[in-house]
Amino acid sequence: MTHTRLQELLEDATQTGIFHLPESGRTAVRHAAEAAGMVCFEVSFADLTQIDAILSGLGRDLDFPEWYGKNFDALKDCLTDFSWCEAAGYVLIIAHAEALQRENPDRFHTLNQVFTAAIEEWREHDFPMWIFYDLRTNGLATLPTLT
Repeated sequence: MTHTRLQELLEDATQTGIFHLPESGRTAVRHAAEAAGMVCFEVSFADLTQIDAILSGLGRDLDFPEWYGKNFDALKDCLTDFSWCEAAGYVLIIAHAEALQRENPDRFHTLNQVFTAAIEEWREHDFPMWIFYDLRTNGLATLPTLT
């Protein structure tokens, strides 16, 4: 897959969603996103199983505004209003979510519902937002261009 083709895919809001991203594709996605004028955030949930710690970390790592309430509603609000970090689109790469998925599957599911709602809201405005996990789980496809 060429860098240009990956960049074009990331720019296409109709293709956005939550995907598995193999380690081998992380650098390519980051570079293609940056070339497209998108902001690429990378966060780690390393060994975190409590959603409070994860929501706090997301606020810190995504540089959310001071008013961020560290709950699911506030997360969605911030994910759909990046007025403090304007860009042509947003990519979020999440590493080490295995512990959350294993120990707190309901919260993992709710987190992904929030991500999906934000992605869909941006898609309605023809604006790309992507979420990538480094883990393999049911329901997460790999981008066809990276396989």
